[in-house]
Amino acid sequence: MAVTSQPRRPRHPWLEGARPRTLPASVVPVLVGTGAAAAYGRAVWWRAVLAAVVAVALQVGVNYANDYSDGVRGADRGRVGPVRLVASGLAAPAAVRRAALASFALAGLAGLALAAVAGWWLVGLGAACVLAAWAYTGGPRPYGYMGLGELSVFVFFGLVATVGTSYVQTGRVTGLEVLVAVPVGLMAVALLVVNNLRDVAGDAAAGKRTLAVRMGPAATRAFYGGCVGMAMAMVVVAGIARPWALLGLAACPLALVPVRAVLSGAQGAALVPALGATGRAQLALGVLLAVGLAI
Repeated sequence: MAVTSQPRRPRHPWLEGARPRTLPASVVPVLVGTGAAAAYGRAVWWRAVLAAVVAVALQVGVNYANDYSDGVRGADRGRVGPVRLVASGLAAPAAVRRAALASFALAGLAGLALAAVAGWWLVGLGAACVLAAWAYTGGPRPYGYMGLGELSVFVFFGLVATVGTSYVQTGRVTGLEVLVAVPVGLMAVALLVVNNLRDVAGDAAAGKRTLAVRMGPAATRAFYGGCVGMAMAMVVVAGIARPWALLGLAACPLALVPVRAVLSGAQGAALVPALGATGRAQLALGVLLAVGLAI
């Protein structure tokens, strides 16, 4: 008779439920956007801090909202990777929903402070970000179940977050800001791709038609490698305008670790280290690119 192992009970379930390995996706655009502002001599550090609060609070809110929505839909049963609070029974669905809403409220308060000094039109942009965060797996037709998650991540965690961070400090949008937002967005997409590749079997069984499910594992692996490779190529392009931006290429050795794991055929739980490694490569790229832009 087969013995079924009991799932590990986390010591800090709410912390793990926030999925800290995904947080570089919110920190990196703030770093790079601030680096772009510094390139014009317009960095305003307290505004950068507020932008970081907005970005991280939104990311945590997204993670709790996904936990809640996937949990009540039953889409998280048997999934590997980070703890799911609702699906594992570690927290009541209503409590996880409140945590998501509290995170969005914190992001909204910080966003209002920025809007007061940088333009009230930012309130509408912030509302769109919260709506996109909730609708990813929530609502009657979650777009994350339709294979649109990667596009949303590129737009909101790449273009919007990076350019928005720079804008609240400089008061303008420039070609350099948009250019450096592209590798930021591509690395954020890579993080989601490896996450969905890890979950592809469970998502398919649950009827969750992510892009990985639609493309299949082989094409998803190639897509992941393409995202990382194109991100590095865009750093080279940014280096034409700001030569010190090429510092970002020093993150390549870190990026090779998860790329090799993904392209070698790792699957399921074996992709959990690749998720963390992708986050570390993303963070290294962001730090180095930001420093290069600021020099």
